[in-house]
Amino acid sequence: MTPAIPFLDLKAPIEELRAETEQAIQRVLDSGWFILGEEVKKFEAAFAEYCNVTHCIGVANGLDALFLILKAMEIGPGDEVIVPSNTYIATWLAVSYAGATPVPVEPDILTYNIDPSLIEAAITPRTKAILAVHLYGQPADMDPIIALAQKYKLKVIEDAAQAHGARYKGRRVGSLGDAAGFSFYPGKNLGALGDGGAITTQDSALAEKISILRNYGSAKKYHNLYKGYNSRLDEIQAAVLIERLKTLDEWNERRKDLAQIYLQELSGPLVLPFVPDWADPVWHVFVVRHPDRAHLQAQLTAQRIGSVIHYPIPPHQQPAYAEMADYRYPISEKIHREILSLPIGPHLSRQNQSLILKSLQGGKPTDTQAKQNSN
Repeated sequence: MTPAIPFLDLKAPIEELRAETEQAIQRVLDSGWFILGEEVKKFEAAFAEYCNVTHCIGVANGLDALFLILKAMEIGPGDEVIVPSNTYIATWLAVSYAGATPVPVEPDILTYNIDPSLIEAAITPRTKAILAVHLYGQPADMDPIIALAQKYKLKVIEDAAQAHGARYKGRRVGSLGDAAGFSFYPGKNLGALGDGGAITTQDSALAEKISILRNYGSAKKYHNLYKGYNSRLDEIQAAVLIERLKTLDEWNERRKDLAQIYLQELSGPLVLPFVPDWADPVWHVFVVRHPDRAHLQAQLTAQRIGSVIHYPIPPHQQPAYAEMADYRYPISEKIHREILSLPIGPHLSRQNQSLILKSLQGGKPTDTQAKQNSN
């Protein structure tokens, strides 16, 4: 049964920006240039300015963004990269693709992001970088991470795939470490009409190397400096992203307003998100915890309200990382057993949010209400 209130409406942003989107696509069609053209250059410049960095390099997706950062930093076989134990598996996969070993560190149970106080114990002579994730749209606590990296001469990489526009102590994510990887998967705060990604950095030499690596290792056509890759943000996606970037802050503000209502209206036995005073999250998802998640989700489903688990299985328990089957990360495991994401997209109406709140508070929308909200 299709939810009357979907978890995320991907058609609504298209409708809001239909004219701009059609004009953007038409620009590309009229140009006759579809790979690494003017639209990519314009988007790279706009997104670099938005993130307060000097360089942005468009790539094919968020996983490639992290992988290419690691390759450009010459992190590979024999090296270790510290990663959160609580994250989407793409963070770990980027490290594995580079040939290095992901070394998990448990999260802070309050923020769900990597706990800086636990990182130092995981550093070895093989450690080359700390890959911090701004999970669910909330920035990780970066200052102590950067201090540790400076102490041990490590690189700091941000996985900002869920945090477009978030701020840490007033600074945009994507500008905090040595480099950052973004995803423009359609469901992200800044989403394309397909896959897409980008890397931001202040490091000119690193940016140049990544630009070459993404294009077969070639800075000049048919001349290859490196054994590179084919990972390029295409012109149509870049053109669409240029238009959506103009509305990103507004859409993030809508998410923040919805989040504040959830935080004010919901209570136990739900565990609500915790926001440190130094964090300005963008609420990619609104995650609650409940000791009987299955019952909670079934209750929402019965009332035709969509919800998603981000994520049901931690990376160390995935078959892909069977070599870690005997490891235990109890904080991550607890989080993954209890979390549930509620609808919070920028096009969720206040009326529909009221129905979600009523359901969570023990009420039940009438059949008439459910029918009205499916139209």
